[in-house]
Amino acid sequence: MVQMVITGLICGALLGFVMQRGRFCLTGGFRDMYLTKDNRMFYALLIAIAIQSVGVYTLISLKVFEFSAGSLPIVAVIVGSFIFGIGIIFAGGCATGTWYRAGEGLLGSWIALAGYMLVAAMMKSGVLLPMDTAIKETKIESNSIAETLGVNNWLIITIFVVVVTFIIYRELKKPRVKIPGLKPKKTGLAHILFEKRWHPFITATIIGVIATLAWPLSVATGRIGGLGVTTPSANILQFLVTGQISFINWGVFLVLGIFLGSLLAAKMSGEFRFRIPDTKTAINSLCGGLMMGFGAGLAGGCSIGNGLVMTAMMTWQGWISLGFMILGTWTASYFVFVRPSKKAKQATEIIPA
Repeated sequence: MVQMVITGLICGALLGFVMQRGRFCLTGGFRDMYLTKDNRMFYALLIAIAIQSVGVYTLISLKVFEFSAGSLPIVAVIVGSFIFGIGIIFAGGCATGTWYRAGEGLLGSWIALAGYMLVAAMMKSGVLLPMDTAIKETKIESNSIAETLGVNNWLIITIFVVVVTFIIYRELKKPRVKIPGLKPKKTGLAHILFEKRWHPFITATIIGVIATLAWPLSVATGRIGGLGVTTPSANILQFLVTGQISFINWGVFLVLGIFLGSLLAAKMSGEFRFRIPDTKTAINSLCGGLMMGFGAGLAGGCSIGNGLVMTAMMTWQGWISLGFMILGTWTASYFVFVRPSKKAKQATEIIPA
């Protein structure tokens, strides 16, 4: 138990700290791909996936642990991921983003987190469990991309790493306009950690390393898996309601660590402050959190569990989920941002008779 608490909290705190300081927000990244054609955060995600994939499959090759991709609940993954993508736009952050933004003092994120945890728990052991089970009965036998194609995992990983390397090289070659900033108030390590703007690719590299380390740390406590947010978030509520110690695992301390790491980063960088949302934002946050909990529970993972971890494991579940999450995000972005903007623009162009 001591090992579980210490390693879970440390790993989570590192992740929360890095995500907060690097502003690693997949909701904003997916949204910006559609609204402003800015793909940098998506490219950053690919970096984290590539690093984790190489790291984890190296550990598997060294027989540190074993991994089985299992079967693919195709309908559940598609529907759940699409709903999750819609939810993160309304919530203003994905599952992990909601945890780390809660650490910054955003009360709207607390509201979203409450809705997310509630429905995720209902999907795991509550009134929504029968529906969740029924939808997941539609399965495809093989979830492994390499197994389906009849090739070695390392071939898939090598091709992916080469493609990502080329994308990043081309992106870094693009000219960038330097935006003048304020004169630094800190120096040395304090300036780098708590004041300087982190490049998303550097942030992603660190996240990829943390995601890799999460596997052996988690496995050492009997939990076969890497980073995960949805099930641990549900487990917290399940434990609080039932008091059953069986719901406490390494993942629970991971998500609590994300909050603590973000809180530390926000405090030290002067970015922490309580922000009370208006009524509309609060309602959107709650609705978004409810959709996140339902979608992630149905899909078997969120933007981290599926979008970062299962993609790195080269599973169909991870990549299909990532695609439909992005599609859901774009759909919601159209109705939340694009359509209202078009209507407002049309209204201003109407000339009075």
